[in-house]
Amino acid sequence: MKTIEIFGFPMDLGASRRGVDMGPSAIRLAGLQKQLEDLDLKVFDRGDITINPKEVLNISNPKLKYLEEIVSSSTNLAVKVEESLNNNNFPLCIGGDHSIAIGSIAGIASHCKKHNKKLGIIWVDAHADMNTDLSSPSGNIHGMGFSASLGLGNNALTGIMNINPKAEPQNCALIGVRSIDTHERENMNSLGIQVYSMHEIDKLGIFAIITKVIEDLKNKVDHIHLSFDVDAIDPKIAPGVGTPVIGGLSYRESHLLMEVIAESGCLSSMEIAEVNPILDNGNRTAEMVSTMIASCLGLKIY
Repeated sequence: MKTIEIFGFPMDLGASRRGVDMGPSAIRLAGLQKQLEDLDLKVFDRGDITINPKEVLNISNPKLKYLEEIVSSSTNLAVKVEESLNNNNFPLCIGGDHSIAIGSIAGIASHCKKHNKKLGIIWVDAHADMNTDLSSPSGNIHGMGFSASLGLGNNALTGIMNINPKAEPQNCALIGVRSIDTHERENMNSLGIQVYSMHEIDKLGIFAIITKVIEDLKNKVDHIHLSFDVDAIDPKIAPGVGTPVIGGLSYRESHLLMEVIAESGCLSSMEIAEVNPILDNGNRTAEMVSTMIASCLGLKIY
């Protein structure tokens, strides 16, 4: 396993509900670095990207709230992620709201372009995050991360690192979705992304789905990135999330997904987003997330 570099992205500008900016601290407090080091991994925590809070910012466009700061912060994250990959390391980004993906995927895409690699994305989320400024009912950019990475939406979001799109839709899969806006569905259908809702997971099982996704991507791409929104997990198990939606992944389904990815040996980068300690119970969501990350990087039951 490569050296792990942790990058915190304490962002809540992309969401309406406050608190996810404390997610990186909560995950660290849950013992993330020690859990990874116990797997004999070399781990370096590079600290947090500096992000100005809402209190000192203005909204210039209500359809793209806090756009300028999100673009600036995402660009800073992208540069660090690309540098990590160029040094043959594994960037692990912890958020923060899911706008974290805009920067991390931009950095990965820049690295891939310069090294003639194809990028594949596994996006695990209760939401599709396929809105744009033309369709979003809230103007919250954390609901635009996937679409921006695939080239849809405002140029300031899609053009970070001067690569657009960051990945091809046929090299992406969305898993765990159960809350989709009408225009998001239209965007998904027009792009032709692989989509596995909770309906498919209930019918087919998470093992069959993640195995199929990995096997498909292995044959088409050189770099697989995992973008995991913790609201994919059922809120009865993970209450401390930014936008909870009932009926999500179980504890074991979440870990099995991570374990199968680890066994494939194909993962090259990841991020985990939307931990909100304000809504949590004794940091239990962050503790689960910390262990899930370890599962994705090699932790086994025995």
